[in-house]
Amino acid sequence: MAPDVNAVKHYLLSLQNQICEALEGADGEARFQRDQWQREEGGGGESRVLRDGAVFEQAGVNFSHVMGAQMPASATAHRPELAGRRFEAMGVSLVIHPHNPHIPTTHANVRFFIAEKDGEDPVWWFGGGFDLTPYYPVDEDIRHWHQVAHDLCAPFGDQVYDEYKAWCDRYFFLKHRDETRGVGGLFFDDLNAPGFEQSFALMQAVGNGFLDAYLPIVARRKDDAYGERERQFQLYRRGRYVEFNLVYDRGTLFGLQTGGRTESILMSMPPLVRWQYQYQPEADSAEARLYDYLRPRDWLAELR
Repeated sequence: MAPDVNAVKHYLLSLQNQICEALEGADGEARFQRDQWQREEGGGGESRVLRDGAVFEQAGVNFSHVMGAQMPASATAHRPELAGRRFEAMGVSLVIHPHNPHIPTTHANVRFFIAEKDGEDPVWWFGGGFDLTPYYPVDEDIRHWHQVAHDLCAPFGDQVYDEYKAWCDRYFFLKHRDETRGVGGLFFDDLNAPGFEQSFALMQAVGNGFLDAYLPIVARRKDDAYGERERQFQLYRRGRYVEFNLVYDRGTLFGLQTGGRTESILMSMPPLVRWQYQYQPEADSAEARLYDYLRPRDWLAELR
């Protein structure tokens, strides 16, 4: 079956609306600023950013649909068969940085690529996932997050969760720190089998499942007490988020290499962050406890 590009775009626009409405409801105070933009080379999008809310310090939910005459170097290095093809890329990407250090930062993305060349079949695929970055991890929250991820994958095969969970652990890994960015979730790319309908359905399951995974954690943690110590640790650990996005993130590199809108691409950056030379948490402290969580683990088996 040929890819239905219009159906994918319609879903992504609907998903952006759904997530923004839900986040505004969870915050209870702030509203998203909407910023439509056009790309000179083709396409555009809408960036939505919520700032200084009651719960969320910053939340960005972007939709983009861009076109180009040829794939950028970051994509052809990953998929050399795409060289010389024109492309369309569309997706919804979000990052949420809460005020309260007891609420994890989170990221989610669902996307679709299609590359075409006259006289040849199109090359297309879906990608996406979501991941969780706690500062003061709570086992109940991590188990819930991974249980939602497991359950949404289950209709697509017994091994899908295990495969995408392991892929997430590998992808969101800071090699120079020898630690994962957080406690993982799901990550997939290059998905086009067994066909368009099934691949599109899985991408939708991931997009739709994000709110089910995240909002219950927000509700449980938004009133947890914290002080300056917890806030400073949150700002320090946000530095890892910046390091990953600028050094390793494939989407950031793709956006910059394709002439994307810089403000939208860097929307994922936290509004405040700090680095500290040779930081070491106090032994047996709540801050030290985090570091045992920054490695691949079988969360559903361990956190029964």
